[in-house]
Amino acid sequence: MQRRHFIRTAAVAASLLAGAASFPALAQGGYPNKPITMVVPFPPGGTLDTVARALAQKLGEQMGQTVVVDNRPGGAGTIGAVAVKNAPADGYTLLFSASTVTTTPMTMKSVPYDVAKDFTPISLVAKAPLAVAVNKNLPFSDIKGLVSYAKANPGKLSFAIGSSGSAGHLSTELLRRASGIEYLIVPYKGSAPAYQDLIGGQIDGFIDPILGSAPFAKAGQLKVIGVTSKARVPSLPDVPTVGETLPGYEFYSWYGVWAPAKLPQDVAQRLNTEINKALNGEMKDKLLAQGVLVTPGSIADFVSFQKDDMAKAAKIIAEGKIRAE
Repeated sequence: MQRRHFIRTAAVAASLLAGAASFPALAQGGYPNKPITMVVPFPPGGTLDTVARALAQKLGEQMGQTVVVDNRPGGAGTIGAVAVKNAPADGYTLLFSASTVTTTPMTMKSVPYDVAKDFTPISLVAKAPLAVAVNKNLPFSDIKGLVSYAKANPGKLSFAIGSSGSAGHLSTELLRRASGIEYLIVPYKGSAPAYQDLIGGQIDGFIDPILGSAPFAKAGQLKVIGVTSKARVPSLPDVPTVGETLPGYEFYSWYGVWAPAKLPQDVAQRLNTEINKALNGEMKDKLLAQGVLVTPGSIADFVSFQKDDMAKAAKIIAEGKIRAE
């Protein structure tokens, strides 16, 4: 009797092991079954990092695994991007970056990655309209006044850029071309020192995501005279768009998620689904209040958006002869 019981038990155990071997994903608990690392290729703080941390928290709650934000600054975002490029394509290392991941290769002689070949697009997360901020002591408070002042004082104004080839840089170049005015462009290593000099009067203007300039504007330390989105943003309803003065002007910084190339399609789709779920929840209203527009959509939507935006950026970079410092 005991022998027959032992044989039946052994047979059941063998069957279970065979099933586990046949379905390794189920045996290991499926994806994800360990923490996920989200690499942000810029320092902590700033709009990009703020959005990344909000998304990481929601994904962790939804997927039942911790999503760790790993800041890897340096090389105009290339150090963090390369770290993800070289990681295993298993869904446990993701890149959360701004549009600079696509524009940096257009402005540098040599970049150690190819956006199209080295990454799997996962999802467009958000578009961040930019704010045109100026020193509070300048004698104008709107884009029309900026254009008039610049034309009356050619070469007198100076605008900061946080990094060469960034959305802010391209937006500044586009504003100059659309308005027909001239100003000196001064490169900085990040937004923080640019704001410091803008408030102090060493420079006159700075175009950067709304979230960056908002606290300074609220404190009366600078003036926001326009936003670069197509429509006015809910967080700054009284600030006109640049396009209201210069028809057709529209520009954004945007944020997306990528994985290493050759990520399995089912993992990519799971991540896209979870990101969309996060963006359609409370995160949407929270970011909207900070001047960031969430943009859920399919992987195909992201691929199409990225292609169109890169074409637009390439035109601005080529015509403005923009090169990284």
